Amino acid sequence: MNPNQALWEKGDFTRIAASMRESGEALAKSLGVTRGMKVLDLGCGDGTTALPQARLGAHVLGVDIARNLVDAGNKRASDEGLTNCRFQHGDASNLDGLKDRDFDLVVSIFGAMFAPKPFDVAKEMVRVTRPGGRIVMGNWIPNDPTLVAQILKISSAYTPPPPEGFVSPMTWGVEGNVIERFGGAGIPKEKISFSRDTFTFQLPRPTAEFVAAFRSYYGPTMNAFEAAEKGGRAAALQQELEDLFAKHNQSKNREATLIPATYLRVTAVC
Repeated sequence: MNPNQALWEKGDFTRIAASMRESGEALAKSLGVTRGMKVLDLGCGDGTTALPQARLGAHVLGVDIARNLVDAGNKRASDEGLTNCRFQHGDASNLDGLKDRDFDLVVSIFGAMFAPKPFDVAKEMVRVTRPGGRIVMGNWIPNDPTLVAQILKISSAYTPPPPEGFVSPMTWGVEGNVIERFGGAGIPKEKISFSRDTFTFQLPRPTAEFVAAFRSYYGPTMNAFEAAEKGGRAAALQQELEDLFAKHNQSKNREATLIPATYLRVTAVC
């Protein structure tokens, strides 16, 4: 199996995505989606941004490497009666079967950044976008002090070194890398813009339970705990994550979690 597919099918990201719904809806509303627009949501998970775009009237195709998330997305769309939204399995590095210049908008929020071969990812996103269409990415930022960048940083300290040739997904959070990758796909620097934005994780449960969800259902954290357990360091990893989540929790209710995380928003015009 594709190692990236194995990573994201390992757990159940829907358990994490449940805390991301409100920010997903707000982000979708900020994209200028109009009725009848054709949208590709790449690395879509179970539809955190895909479903809100469909509710706005777009015809949305969600593509994800994890088949369990594709199934979950199709169920959510069906349950809502959203016949203008469907999900299918696919790899952001090779969108085989998708037509050239077919989408008005390509969106990837914390999705395509995790695919291998980032230059291929950029080329594929550009290939399927119509001239004058837009690509919008949300990418976590390396060494950012907020939640997700720190989860991934802490987790990496407990896992074995990556294989030779591995390109960290966090490199998509560096503007120069984004410019180089889209430049290789034919998008000039002046057609790429950047901003810092915030995605907020919200759930009516204490942070310790949120940490437990990451330990049990989020692929990178699951791998970190497996490695830490072999080295007798699982308790240390658990404590680091509990401290991190508690530090960043802004909820005034101790039984609830409200944690903002900063990301790099990228817009490229084809």
